[in-house]
Amino acid sequence: MNTFQICGGKPLHGEFYPQGAKNEALQVICATLLTSKPVRIKNIPEIQDVLILIEILKTVGVKVVRNVKGDYTFCSEKIDFEFLKSKEFRKNGAQLRGSIMLLGPLLSRFGEAYIPVPGGDKIGRRRLDTHFKGFIDLGAQFKYDDEEKFYSVKAKKLNGNYLLLEEASVTGTANIIMAAVLAEGKTQIYNAACEPYIQQLCKMLIKMGAKIEGVGSNFLTVYGVSELNGAEHTVLPDMIEIGSIIGLAAMTKSEITIKEVSWENLGNIPDTFRRLGILIEKKGDDLYIPSQEHYKIQNFIDGSILTISDAPWPGFTPDLLSIILVVATQAKGSVLIHQKMFESRLFFVDKLIDMGAQIILCDPHRATVIGLNHEIPLRGTVMTSPDIRAGISLLIAAMSAKGTSRIHNIFQIDRGYENIDERLRVLGADIVRIDV
Repeated sequence: MNTFQICGGKPLHGEFYPQGAKNEALQVICATLLTSKPVRIKNIPEIQDVLILIEILKTVGVKVVRNVKGDYTFCSEKIDFEFLKSKEFRKNGAQLRGSIMLLGPLLSRFGEAYIPVPGGDKIGRRRLDTHFKGFIDLGAQFKYDDEEKFYSVKAKKLNGNYLLLEEASVTGTANIIMAAVLAEGKTQIYNAACEPYIQQLCKMLIKMGAKIEGVGSNFLTVYGVSELNGAEHTVLPDMIEIGSIIGLAAMTKSEITIKEVSWENLGNIPDTFRRLGILIEKKGDDLYIPSQEHYKIQNFIDGSILTISDAPWPGFTPDLLSIILVVATQAKGSVLIHQKMFESRLFFVDKLIDMGAQIILCDPHRATVIGLNHEIPLRGTVMTSPDIRAGISLLIAAMSAKGTSRIHNIFQIDRGYENIDERLRVLGADIVRIDV
């Protein structure tokens, strides 16, 4: 099992280039199944979850060419549906959450799709009802084999419909869009997720010949077409990694420039970190964080303690709440972190408490952090990464801590962050990957 060993307490300095966005890459790679023509996608992050999805596509018959690092061409001329029903596919497809987005394009183009119960982070309940209800409303028949833990959807023909989504699910919205682009007639999707990654998916589909209106809003109209063509697409920089490096810079008192961040797609991420007192400057399309000895949490205008919570876009992304929580441990002041979406995502705070952080876990969804103002550094310790976002948060804590830390189960970090140890060493980090 691979482990990170980190000697903390050292300031970093330099330029950091963010990887391509994991969440977007999973969507647009699945969308290549909608056409028999080649689709080229650039800036793909070569991380575990994405590479597993690419391998799954290869096994079901998709021709994949790696042009250069992060640049792939996909051609989905033929699909092996017998393999999709096999035990091997059930094993492979269950490895990651993103495999659920194979359903929409397969159903849309071929009239049938199969998937095992998808894997992913164990951060609480992650229902799939939005996906399947959307397919059913478009005319599909849904079946779930409880014994085999296997889903199937079939339709002789999908027909456009008006869909009011129960929740603004990002993957649910992506799946329904991909199902609707080849359906007959008009599909209206209300309460759709409108994250930049959904916008990027729509833009790629439009390049391929899809007709979609309302991109960037929570009300999408999709006019079905008979077929789609090939296209080229470039994945956005990963806003979650950008937020992670902002937090790392603050915790380690480092001066870091994050290059080519696509500012217009960061939403309120910079301002949320600024509310913790972190200085952030916009320099062209770069994000500059100067070295700070201290940063002070703002209160609300009425003087009450700041609350930071997650919400659907353009609200603050839940994937960065773990980072915000860690950064707050060394701020001046107190903050309430309210994680609304997943009831198990804050359970990693016990590891931070072991390091000396002052955190009160109020309930599964809320934690109060009393900042130490960099006066009492966190202590190095031995930890295990429970999921991707908690894993990178513990890594940030270890980078700021006094002494040496070890983080086990770093496969969880590798699932979302490409060669993060190598890229941090370029900035001066004392981090090594070891086998234990």
